[in-house]
Amino acid sequence: MGRRWGPAMAAGERAGCVVSARGAGAEAEGPWSCSGVLLNRRAGLVLCHGGIVAPFLRAGPGALQPGTGPSFLGPDSCRDDLRLYVQWGPGRGPRARAELRGALCTPPCSAQPAPRSPACARLLLLACCPAFRASFARLFGGDVPEQWRFAGGGPEPPEDEASTSGADEGPLLAALGWFALLRLEDCTVKEVMGSPRLSVVPAASLPKGAPLLTCGSPFGAFCPDIFLNSLSRGVLSNAAGPLLLTDARCLPGTEGAGVFSTHGALVALVAAPLCWRAREWVGLSLLCAADALLRSAALALRRLGLQAEAKELAALLPRQARDTSAGPQRAQVLQEHGAAWLAAVLVECGSVWGSGVALAPRLVLTCRHVAPRENKRVLVRPATKSPPVWGEVVFATQDTSPYDVAVVKLEESLKGIPFPVLASYFHEGEDVCVVGFGAFGQACGPSVTSGILSAVVEVNEAPVMLQTTCAVHGGSSGGPLFTSSGELLGIITSNTRDNSTGATYPHLNFSIPMAVLQPALSQYRCTGELLPLRELDRPSEQVRVVWRLQRVPAQPHQSKL
Repeated sequence: MGRRWGPAMAAGERAGCVVSARGAGAEAEGPWSCSGVLLNRRAGLVLCHGGIVAPFLRAGPGALQPGTGPSFLGPDSCRDDLRLYVQWGPGRGPRARAELRGALCTPPCSAQPAPRSPACARLLLLACCPAFRASFARLFGGDVPEQWRFAGGGPEPPEDEASTSGADEGPLLAALGWFALLRLEDCTVKEVMGSPRLSVVPAASLPKGAPLLTCGSPFGAFCPDIFLNSLSRGVLSNAAGPLLLTDARCLPGTEGAGVFSTHGALVALVAAPLCWRAREWVGLSLLCAADALLRSAALALRRLGLQAEAKELAALLPRQARDTSAGPQRAQVLQEHGAAWLAAVLVECGSVWGSGVALAPRLVLTCRHVAPRENKRVLVRPATKSPPVWGEVVFATQDTSPYDVAVVKLEESLKGIPFPVLASYFHEGEDVCVVGFGAFGQACGPSVTSGILSAVVEVNEAPVMLQTTCAVHGGSSGGPLFTSSGELLGIITSNTRDNSTGATYPHLNFSIPMAVLQPALSQYRCTGELLPLRELDRPSEQVRVVWRLQRVPAQPHQSKL
C-alpha cells in the first residue's frame, strides 16, 4: 500500500492480536473470540472487546446494559471458570525476527512467520466509555431494536425481517461500548526488546476524510495463519464525540481491533461492524476513540486500587488528552476549515430531505427526488454550522428524465464555504470520495466515504454516468462526488437495489457528471435563462437506455445508396 501506510502497517502488526474466552471443565462454554490491541508488550496489557467476557458475568450480560450499574466492573464480576488466551504474530516491522512458516495448516498456507502460541491472560477490568454510550443513545435512539443489526459482516440481509431485532446479537449488542483490559501472565522481556512504544492520537485532532487503517482478525481465532492482523483501509467518515464511523471494511471477529492513523498512532478500537439498517447494508463500522476509552479505563483502575496499571495506561495518552479538565479537543474544526467537503449542504423540502452541493454563494445543486417541484421553498443547512438559508427550486427535471437534477436559488448568500472547482477529466480507477448526509447526517453532519471511480459510461464519447465504490446511503442523494484533490466530479443520484430481496448495496452507486450539467448551469448563472437546463429533459435515447441500466444499442450500419 506504499510508503504512506508503512508506519500504520508496522504499528498494526506489532499491536494486533486475537483474544479468546472459554469456560473450564468438561462442559466448557465457548470459545468466544475477537480482535485486540497489545497496548504495552513489556507490561503485557491487552485491550479487546468486552463481548467475549459478557457470557461469564455472574450477573449475566444484562449487567452491561446502560443505566444498570457503574461504568466499570472488576475481575470478580466474572465467574471463576473464565479462561482467557491471547495470540499475536511476530510482526513485519523492521525489527521482526525471521521465524518458521505457519504450521497450523498442512501444507503451510502462508509464507509469513507463524503466530506464536496463545498465552494465558487474566482480566483486570471491564470498562465502557460513558461519552461513547451517550453518543450512541443520541444517534440511534429507540431505533436499535427495530432497525439496526450489528453482527454479521457480509452483504446478505437476514432471511427473516424479525431477526433484525437485535436479540440474535447475543453478548455483542449488550456489550457495545464495553472493552476488556487484560494482562498477559507469561509476558517476557525477550519478546518485547526493541519494540517501539504504541502511541495514541486524540480522535478529535483528525478531520473528516482522514485516512485510517484497521488491523484486525476476521472471524476471531479461526485460522490465525490466514486471518490474523488482516488490514483494511478507509477514512474517518463521521464523528459524534468519541463515537466514530469509518468506511474501512470490518467483518465479525474484528471487534476490538485497532484503528491507526497514517503515522502509526492508535486512533480507535472497533466497537461493531454496522451491517444492516432495516434492509439497507450500511457498509460502515462503529469505532470508539482510543483516547476517551483509555481515560475511562485509567480512572476505573484507580478506583479499583490498581495504581500501577492506571499509570501505564495514562502514559500512552498524549499530554493534551490526559487533561480531562480541558474538555473535548476542537483541533478537528480548525483542520477542517477549507476542506472541499464543506461545500456539501443538507436540503430539506417539507418532510423530504437529502444532500446537495453549493456551487456559488446563492446556487445549490441537488436531486429532483429531494426537491421535486419548481417554485417550492426549501431550507438549506450548510455543513459549516452557519445559519440555515431559505431558497426556491427554480428548476427540476421531469420525472421522465434520466437526469435526476434540481437547482435551488438561495435568498441569502452562503458564507465561509469553499466552493468547488469542477473536474476537467474523468479517470477510471482514481481515488474519489462522496460527501452526503446519509447515515446520521442530520445528527452529526455529513459523512465522508472513500473509494475509486470504478466506471465512466460514455455516449458519443461524452460521459453521461459515473460509478464509484464509495459507500452511499439513503439521504446522500444530491451530495458531491470529489476527486482526491477536491475537484467536483458529479452529484450522487442513487445506489443499487436488488429487486428480488429489496436489499440495497452502498458500494455500487451512480452519479451525474458535472460535464453534463456545467454548460447549462453556467448560462443560467450568467443570464438567468432556464432553457438550457430544460434540455436535460430531452436527452437522446442512448442516454435514457444507459440510465435504465440497459445495454446501449449499436449504431445501425449506414447505407451508401
